[in-house]
Amino acid sequence: MKFVVYACGAVIAVAFGSISSGASAAPDEIQVYTEEMDDPGEFGLELHVNYAIKGTKAPGYAGEMPSQHMLQITPEFSYGVTRTLEAGLYLPVAIGPDGNAYGNGLRFRLKYIAPHEEGRYFFWGLNTEVGYSARRVSESDWGMELRPIVGYRSEDWLVSFNPILNLNLSNNVSREPHFEPALKVTRKAAEGVHAGLEYYGEYGPIHHTLPQNQRAHYLYGVVDIEKKGWDIDFGVGRGFENAGDIWVAKAIIAFPFK
Repeated sequence: MKFVVYACGAVIAVAFGSISSGASAAPDEIQVYTEEMDDPGEFGLELHVNYAIKGTKAPGYAGEMPSQHMLQITPEFSYGVTRTLEAGLYLPVAIGPDGNAYGNGLRFRLKYIAPHEEGRYFFWGLNTEVGYSARRVSESDWGMELRPIVGYRSEDWLVSFNPILNLNLSNNVSREPHFEPALKVTRKAAEGVHAGLEYYGEYGPIHHTLPQNQRAHYLYGVVDIEKKGWDIDFGVGRGFENAGDIWVAKAIIAFPFK
């Protein structure tokens, strides 16, 4: 396995607010899921932050908010229900170039990771999300995400694949699931530091995926840092082909509660 990437970290200004989910533009949560989850009875808090350095400048439909220079902030609250089950709540907010904050919805999730003994490298599970989105970020008021999780983790390597299905649940749009794969590959660069790549794709409806030249692709250089209970992930992404956003900076900050 000859793969080493040392990515540049991004410094992102963080403000706290409260909700979003986009199709052509960067969503409020840019993350590949792994087997990590809260212990039973344990609460968790992550702050997802991303900023469209060079994003969409025109709405894709009536009422959409273009992503250009938009800052998205999403606190995620989680709770370990059992050793294999975790519940979560997302409360995102978007801060536009005008400095105004916009609440964009509410999402609940339930994550299952199959039992595996310590020392085993492979893991699998499923994350399910259901939520409401404001028209600023979605034509569908209600939506659902099914995110299978398949991966491998050793002392030096992490590989995780999420073959995501996104479903609109409102009557005014098509309900056909859309296929949006996500992949993360990182390698240990130093003690408590991993570096690598994340890929996100938009392939269209699952039953008749878009031709290759119509799909959207995003590639992020990422650095994951674990120090003294803190877990901080930084990344800078580039959109290719039909991507709505060309450059996006992102961060995920997990606050220590133990």
